[in-house]
Amino acid sequence: MTDHFPLNGLNIVVTRPRDQAIQLARDIEHAGGVPIMFPLLEISPVQDTRELSQQISRLDQFDLAIFISPNAVDYGIAAIRDAGKIPSGLRVATVGQGSAKALRALGVANTIAPSERFDSEGLLALPELQDVSGWRVIIFRGDGGRELLGDTLKTRGATVEYAACYQRSKPQHDPEELLATKPDAITVTSSEALAHFWQMLDEEARKSLSGVPLFVPHPRIAGLAEEQGWQHVELAASGDSGMLAALIKWANYNTGNKMAGSK
Repeated sequence: MTDHFPLNGLNIVVTRPRDQAIQLARDIEHAGGVPIMFPLLEISPVQDTRELSQQISRLDQFDLAIFISPNAVDYGIAAIRDAGKIPSGLRVATVGQGSAKALRALGVANTIAPSERFDSEGLLALPELQDVSGWRVIIFRGDGGRELLGDTLKTRGATVEYAACYQRSKPQHDPEELLATKPDAITVTSSEALAHFWQMLDEEARKSLSGVPLFVPHPRIAGLAEEQGWQHVELAASGDSGMLAALIKWANYNTGNKMAGSK
């Protein structure tokens, strides 16, 4: 390998929803790797938009809108713009810098977002969300998900509504097709996707894949992976850049060890 192509020839499985996997796949290619697209979740707009439309019509009654993910930004902001615009007095928050960047690109400035821990716990730790007694909060998210954020804000005195602006579905794949690619590493970015992945694998496929390095962006996902039996779980920083950096660090380390062992 060279410094220019640190992932040279490595087959890297990308399991994010197809539209969201494009940038990471390109980054892997630019680093010399071969991205294997194997989406574990599919994202689409909610089919019945009546409740979402009704909630958006009352948006000026809320003190805070939280967008839980980049998908929530894309689908939530699109739905809001279809109905008008974001009220000028509405505070906006999100859990990650990627989502904050997406909001800024869509014209939403001064977003409340954590700068260190990029999850619900990180957002809840911010000083701006400590004194929310009497606030009305709307959380844009997919159909279902963790309740920690909403439950914690309720205990702090806020009234919380969830606005489902997109839905997730679980595509079915033939694991044999993935095994045939002889993956060198696998990337998974959500606990839901990892659970679906494990469920679709039979015992033989689990044995074959559990020894492949698994790259995840959060300790919660890493914990689930270890419970499932993955033998080499690598924790990456958040975002595509964090995932790519972890892949390159792993590849360089293993290349260095091989070179040392050949001397």
